[in-house]
Amino acid sequence: MCVIGLGLIGGSVMRAATAAGREVFGYNRSIDGADAARADGFDATTDLDEALGKAADTGALIVLAVPMPALAPILRRVRDRAPHCPVTDVTSVKGAVLAEVRAAGLLERFVGGHPMAGTAHSGWHATDAGLFVDAPWVLSVDEQVDGQVWTEAMTLALDCGAFVVPALSDEHDLAAATISHLPHLLAEALATTAGAVPLSFALAAGSFRDGTRVAATAPELVRAMCEANATQLVSVLEQALRLLTDARDHLAAGRPVSDLVDAGHAARLRYDTFSRPSIDDVVIGADGWRAELATAGRAGGVIRSALPTRDSPAENPPHPR
Repeated sequence: MCVIGLGLIGGSVMRAATAAGREVFGYNRSIDGADAARADGFDATTDLDEALGKAADTGALIVLAVPMPALAPILRRVRDRAPHCPVTDVTSVKGAVLAEVRAAGLLERFVGGHPMAGTAHSGWHATDAGLFVDAPWVLSVDEQVDGQVWTEAMTLALDCGAFVVPALSDEHDLAAATISHLPHLLAEALATTAGAVPLSFALAAGSFRDGTRVAATAPELVRAMCEANATQLVSVLEQALRLLTDARDHLAAGRPVSDLVDAGHAARLRYDTFSRPSIDDVVIGADGWRAELATAGRAGGVIRSALPTRDSPAENPPHPR
């Protein structure tokens, strides 16, 4: 497999997939990042054409792990240098990526992906082979998705220690706006508000630390994910603002804020006890398999072991390397 972009996520995919026994090589724009990866014993280059040429020669699964603004030119290079390779990505939005993939003419070879894991740090030196262990890894099941490419992406996620959550791209983007992109903006707002109060940092402890952890993420990455998912994010941001505005109005009128506090507490308890049943009865490539997976994922179902394909025995599912 070929990883394009060796930052926190892409580099961690390279480490995890290598630890799982895969042959992995990759590209990184930064010379320092590529040098650091090579110093750790990995096959990394700063020559994109070299990496894509090797991918084309070996039929490698290409994993796109670059920021959203860099995606379009990378996809054009993939189209020109390795048009027959299966392609997946690890970007935190799916609709915008899908549009770029369609524009590049690579739709039939593409499966959108998003491992729900990360830290506030970036770059090769932040990478971790265990980053994805027991983490959700979303794989899109849109109508154009090819079963064999989906199988390759599924197997990669499982090899990295994650469990797979199948989802439609638009449904993923709404959920990601709610549980990822909105928290980034709330963290930025909290950090900015506290920064204006002289005593606040001296008093700050666990609540402030946990509430602002993701505000330490590189600003350009936060902007890229939020702006690429603007339509969905505006919707959930408006909902959050309504809740906060209602709380403000209650406090200003000397009334309790029990509605928001009780609802938030109840929602958190539901999350703590949320069940993720295993999906094990869907055959990839069978009639209606994408719709079945989308329905199961919407209900909280996850894939913890490789599903069979229509062309492979159920007792011996494929495990491409």
